[in-house]
This record gives sequence, structure tokens and C-alpha cells, in this order.
Amino acid sequence: MSFAQQPVELSLWPDGAVVPESPESMLRIGKSYLGTRYVANTLDQNEKETLVIRTDAVDCLTFVEYTLAQALGSSFADNLQKIRYRDGIINGYPSRLHYTSEWIENGIRHGFLTDVTARDSEHTMKLSLSYMSTHPEKYRKLADSQENIALISEHEKAISGKTVHWLPKSELPASGLPWIMNGDIIAITTKLPGLDIAHVGIAEYRHGKLHLLHASSTLGKVVVSDKPLNHMLNNNKSWTGIRVVRMYHSKND
Repeated sequence: MSFAQQPVELSLWPDGAVVPESPESMLRIGKSYLGTRYVANTLDQNEKETLVIRTDAVDCLTFVEYTLAQALGSSFADNLQKIRYRDGIINGYPSRLHYTSEWIENGIRHGFLTDVTARDSEHTMKLSLSYMSTHPEKYRKLADSQENIALISEHEKAISGKTVHWLPKSELPASGLPWIMNGDIIAITTKLPGLDIAHVGIAEYRHGKLHLLHASSTLGKVVVSDKPLNHMLNNNKSWTGIRVVRMYHSKND
């Protein structure tokens, strides 16, 4: 494609820089978005793929992206581009990290996320991604572009077959788990064929129970769930469990 942009330098912190010490800043910043309107497809309004910043209107993933970009410090826009696009390079719609599993993998590869479930849960699953390429009518930038569909399909195949760790919802108590911290990013897994993650948010403990700070399409705004996270999971038959990732807070971890 002719409108490729140069990659953003992916070293977030120069040698000797002070980096965030805990994910608590994610929760603090995330809560500043409480009440922000839920609006779907804010990234798909322009014909040309550009870095869209709409902190006044978010969906579940852009809410987490904006929070993470702020929590990482330094340049918000540069951070956001590193978070949202494969290797920080904007090169059309398919260069955006549409699947949360690849979004996570990109963040780990470039040093600003760590996979908590990989360390603390023995359960694994093999990724099998095909939803976007097999349902192009659901995506404005795919519905009329065979080129985009073909490129999305290539990315789906590249990540399919990889094994990731997760936690089944049957093993998540209402009180959470010791290794899940305030401010952790929670990605909810799904059994919908061809899809990996159905929803994302940020962990918050309230009165000894693990809740989810998230952009709710049902309520139309950013909220903290009134019920514990395990209750949310159990009430949705297609949701199977969670993956937990954390803002990487030490260059030497």
C-alpha cells in the first residue's frame, strides 16, 4: 500500500529511565474515564488509516488502549501507535491489531506488556482465528475490499495455531486470585468460532471482590461492573474465561 508510515521507535524507556512500578496507575487513569460514552467503530470513520484519538468516545479496547498509553508516560500519541499497530507501523486497515491475542503478543514483544496468565495459570489453548475474514460484512473496511480481507486472512493464519495460557471461568472465584492485581488488563475469552477475545477491561477489587472497569456497550459508558467479574462470566454462556496481562513495570523482570 502506498501510504505506509514510518515505524515509531519501539524503545519506550531509555537506559536508566524510571518506569512504572505497579499496574495501579492503570486503574487510577482508567477510573478517570468513568462515564465516558461508549461509541463503537470510532477508528473506522476515515477512508485512510490514521492514528485516531477519541478519548471522549471509547469502545472496550480503545478505552484500555488510551489508559495504557497514558500510564506508560512520555508521548501519548507515540505510545498509542505502538499499542494499536503491529510493530508500531501504520500501513492500512490490516496493520491495526484487530485480534486481542495479537495485540497482547505485540505488547509483550515490544516490552510494555507481560502475560500474567502465562506465569500463573497452567491452562492453555490453541488459537484459531478466522472471524473477520469469514464475516467481512460486519466490518466497514472489509465489506468492499478483497485486498483487506486477504491481508487480514494472512494475519489470522500467522497467529492461529499458537498456544496461549488462560484461566477458565470455573476457576475464578468472586474474590479474584492473589496474582490478579488492581490495574491488570482482563481479556475475556470466548467460544465463538474464529474469535479469541470477546471483551476487555481493567481489574478493580471492591469490598474484597474482583470487578471489571470497562466500556460497557449495554450501559453506553465506562463503568465499574456492579457484580463481580466471575458473575459476569457465568451469566454469559459464550464467555469461557480470562487472560490477564499487565503493564510491564520493570525493564529487568
